[in-house]
This record gives sequence, structure tokens and C-alpha cells, in this order.
Amino acid sequence: MTAVIHSKSERIDVRASAPVKQLLQEAARVAHKNVSEFLLDAGIIAANQTLADRTRFELSDEQWLAFQAALDQPVSAKPKPKLKKLLSEPGLLG
Repeated sequence: MTAVIHSKSERIDVRASAPVKQLLQEAARVAHKNVSEFLLDAGIIAANQTLADRTRFELSDEQWLAFQAALDQPVSAKPKPKLKKLLSEPGLLG
């Protein structure tokens, strides 16, 4: 995943302790960036990883075969008379 680059028009304010600020400044300096660029780059990477963990999962070959087998199993649904009644009667909106 890559971030779409748009003109910078929004501001994000961050509060940090003095030691954290110094750490970020040093890391930005070593990376040849200003603190804003450093934080934005790191934030985009972290955001993409966080979101990827919620939209993609990886399985070993053995796990994938077990997953496929589970999906292929027939579902033995139990009768649900209350649900059938609920779905067959008119609702509040008609």
C-alpha cells in the first residue's frame, strides 16, 4: 500500500516530552529529514501496516489447506423457528 500524495493543507499537532522530542530530532537528522517529514513517513508506514493486519492474513501451506477444507465443509444449519417467524412477518416499516 502506498499513500496518495496531495498538497499539504492539514496540520497535525503532537505533544511529546523533551527526551522524546530530542530522540525524534536526532533520528530525523540522521535520516536527512526534518522532524515533520520523519514523523509523517514513519506514521504512514505504521498506518499501512496496522491496516494491512486487519485486511490481510497469511497462512502456511498446511494452514491454507486446513482453511480451504473448513470452507468446503457442508453447513448443517439447525432450524430456527423464531428467525423464520421474524423474517416472514411484516416489520415496522411494512
